[in-house]
Amino acid sequence: MLEFLLLLVIIGAGTGGELCVSRAMKVVGEVHDFRPDALVRFIFRAIRVGWMWIGIAMMALAFFSLLAMLSIESVSFVVPITALSYAAGALGAMLFLHERISRQRWLGVLIVCVGVTLVWLSKR
Repeated sequence: MLEFLLLLVIIGAGTGGELCVSRAMKVVGEVHDFRPDALVRFIFRAIRVGWMWIGIAMMALAFFSLLAMLSIESVSFVVPITALSYAAGALGAMLFLHERISRQRWLGVLIVCVGVTLVWLSKR
C-alpha cells in the first residue's frame, strides 16, 4: 500500500510540477539572448511567475517521495514503474496545457504502459 501511495505522489507531483513549470515558461517566453545579463533578467522574470514556484514545490515533493520509495524497493522496480509519468505527462499536456497529442505519441504512451504493467506484475 505504501508503495502505491508513493508511486501516486511521484507521478502526480512530478508530472504536475513539470506541467506547472511549462506553463510558467510559456508566460515568460523563450530565451533569445544568451549573454549573462540577459540570462539574469530572464531568470528574474521566471521567478516572478507563481506557476514556477508551484512547479518547483511539486517536483521537490516528487523527488523526496522517490527517495522514500527507493529506500523500500529496488531500483530495477522503481525506475520502470515511474515511467507512468510519461502517460500522465501526455494526458496533463492535453488537458492542462491544451496541447494536441498525435496518435503516434499515444501509441508510444500505450507501449510504455504495457511495459510498466509487465514490471508491476513481475513483483507479484
